[in-house]
Amino acid sequence: MAVLSPAVLAVLAVLAALSVLSGCGKEGTPPPKGPQPSALPSYQVRSETITGSPTLDAARARGHLVVGAKEDQPYLGQKNPATGVYSGFDIEIAKMVGAYLGFAPDRIEFRTIASANRETALQNGQVDYYVGTYTINDNRKKLVGFAGPYFIAGQALMVRKSETKINGPQDLAGRKVCSAAGSTPYQRIQTDYPKAELVGYDTYSACVDNLISGQVDAVTTDNAILQGYVAKVPDELKMVGEPFSTEPYGIGVPKNDTVLRMAINDALQTNMDNGNWKKAYDATLGLSGVPAPPPPAINRYP
Repeated sequence: MAVLSPAVLAVLAVLAALSVLSGCGKEGTPPPKGPQPSALPSYQVRSETITGSPTLDAARARGHLVVGAKEDQPYLGQKNPATGVYSGFDIEIAKMVGAYLGFAPDRIEFRTIASANRETALQNGQVDYYVGTYTINDNRKKLVGFAGPYFIAGQALMVRKSETKINGPQDLAGRKVCSAAGSTPYQRIQTDYPKAELVGYDTYSACVDNLISGQVDAVTTDNAILQGYVAKVPDELKMVGEPFSTEPYGIGVPKNDTVLRMAINDALQTNMDNGNWKKAYDATLGLSGVPAPPPPAINRYP
């Protein structure tokens, strides 16, 4: 393996510490700007009490919501290791929903849950709802409920900037491809591209770490996640090809809590209509350079 430059070693150290928000890249370049509190929308806390939801009854008795999230996805869901504060588009979605349910942002406890453990966390009551690039699909709907979608992404590929032989999923045969174990992108590579050498980790930051160091050849997940990583280290990483799936992001809830699911759908629609959804996007995921798409239509299934 080639000797890594000091700049690349610095990038690896930043990713290993999950402090991508602080920015990285070649020495002397300014770090990319992170979400600015002044640009984020404020969410009015509703005073009306929603009845009939055992999840909300338990949260009110507890005094706060517990929301599952990711902590290593730039501009989507990331945790500052120094302060413990979560930020990103998914975090703002969780806050706007919490306010509609009657909980101010300071009454939300975020809890990092790995992709493979999301259904279990909802089933066991470890979290009240989950917001973390969580694709709605029929298999998962057998185990949990979904509100939304609140965003539509697509599976894509990220490689090192110097890579010339991988230009899409058709080029993955015999190449080491990394994704989060248990995620939809991981499962799609297993099923649709079995000649790829699939590597799974609990976090995408571990995949990015191994991509930059040359241990894997590509990272695959949703384009929204990858565009955040590329924006942080544009001199080292790039995306290739076109998205090759449709990933509707939903908010996971306990399967039988229909009242909570319907209330979250109402919360999403309200914030899409009043402009908060776009303001939240522009202040977070929009910093990666991709303009906000129109909000998706919510699927209010029975």
